[in-house]
Amino acid sequence: MSHPIVQLQAALVAALNDDEDLVALVGEGGIFDAPPRDRPAPYVVVDRHDVRQRDGDLTPGQEHRVLIHCWADQPSRKAALALAARVVTAKDGLEPVELVVTHAEHMRTETVIDGATGLARAAVLLRFFSE
Repeated sequence: MSHPIVQLQAALVAALNDDEDLVALVGEGGIFDAPPRDRPAPYVVVDRHDVRQRDGDLTPGQEHRVLIHCWADQPSRKAALALAARVVTAKDGLEPVELVVTHAEHMRTETVIDGATGLARAAVLLRFFSE
């Protein structure tokens, strides 16, 4: 059995790729589980994935916090937030193979116009409980 981070992240990336509206916004191949090299925006990337053990009496469990960056191809918070909204919707479509997700929650969204690129980025923090 693979690590819960690997299992949940694979299911999350699959759910994001299954969201036709998100794929329409970022284009084919625009969803990543690691920062892309030489890929212009727009795209969505899992920036950080942390897990904490939350074992119950009978079942091992985990709390996952996943930070997803949604990069727009322009300095428009509206464009970055459109990507973020699709990420929040897609989180409910997870179907991990070896893991049961008992809770999926959108914790917050932050936006910024990146100083280095001039592009808008939304950071979406999701929390999941799994066992």
